[in-house]
Amino acid sequence: MLNAPQTPAHTTTEATAPATSDWPAVASELIQARQTVLPKRLLGPGPDAAQQHSILAAAAAAPDHGQLLPWRFVAVPEAQREHLAEVFAQALLERDASATPEQVAQAREKAHRAPWLLLLVVDGLRGDPAVDLSERILSAGCAVQNALLMATALGFGSALTSGKALKSASLRTLFGLHSGEHALCFVSVGTVRSRKPARVRPAVADYLSTLGDPPSP
Repeated sequence: MLNAPQTPAHTTTEATAPATSDWPAVASELIQARQTVLPKRLLGPGPDAAQQHSILAAAAAAPDHGQLLPWRFVAVPEAQREHLAEVFAQALLERDASATPEQVAQAREKAHRAPWLLLLVVDGLRGDPAVDLSERILSAGCAVQNALLMATALGFGSALTSGKALKSASLRTLFGLHSGEHALCFVSVGTVRSRKPARVRPAVADYLSTLGDPPSP
């Protein structure tokens, strides 16, 4: 189920839906199957319009204190990739005026990776000011994880990428971000050309402690 593109989730019928008793196993398999695949390893075809809708609709299930909808996705179509490439190159030269032509070319090339590219933006000012930025970013993180899981369920590879260019004035201008908005990361989705072996996940004991227990050495 997780190795090839599937019918979008919104078309699933009662006859094909897993029995309730199977859901924990299905959910565990899906979660463990999610793996970061670098954008340079993601090729076409990317998700079609219905699959894109399913991926983005999954994001709406994220927790959202006050129902502010403090995050949004901005798709970067092929026709705009060269503009993004110019932003990446300009941002690099602003940070390092001595960057070589090869480094600048590499920065530009990153804009053309992966067939479906999104920017995740969080708004620190939208709605109730009592909901602080950390809560808004947490909601955005949950939203993007839901989207990644749906992409995995549909058989696609995906990745989150960041970098110093996200804070550049030229990127903010290109995406029309206002003063309270923050570009968090890019989301890349596509067909996997090749993938590295899955990394070993940390054990629960590595990240769980009990209040009152002595600290680990």
